[in-house]
Amino acid sequence: MDQIVIRKELPKDLSQVRKLNEAAFETDDEARLVDILRKININLISLVAEENGVILGHILFSPVTLSSNPNKLALTGLAPMAVLLDYQKKGIGSALIRKGLDFCRKAGYKAVVVLGHPKYYPKFGFVPSVQFNIKSEYDVPDNVFMIQELEKGALKNCSGVISYHEAFGGL
Repeated sequence: MDQIVIRKELPKDLSQVRKLNEAAFETDDEARLVDILRKININLISLVAEENGVILGHILFSPVTLSSNPNKLALTGLAPMAVLLDYQKKGIGSALIRKGLDFCRKAGYKAVVVLGHPKYYPKFGFVPSVQFNIKSEYDVPDNVFMIQELEKGALKNCSGVISYHEAFGGL
């Protein structure tokens, strides 16, 4: 395997990213979601893992809101993330997450939420959001909705319900 580069998504990547998301998930819901979020023109962080011009992985972060956010913190949600099947379990997803969290920090986000596997995301610093008295707008078990402070103490005095962009509800 040659050098895999994690970088910002470029317009030339869009069709490969769509095909990747279609291949990685059981339905095309995630691919459609990414397309919709791009068209809405909200502040997205979209990264790809590329090797020799081929997109092997993709990660997307989009703004979320918290019902009780007295400090008006900028918060974002990680979804979706995908890696081509033949390249899974090779560290590409981990590299996308780490680089993505760095991009989020540099963009001024104070915390990131994820609805994901409770054995996978904690190794990146995610903890169940209920530890901060924060829940998901979706009816999911407490251990699968997680959050990570990108700035220590940022979530002090915050609580409530995280809501994703309405595009997420249309899937």
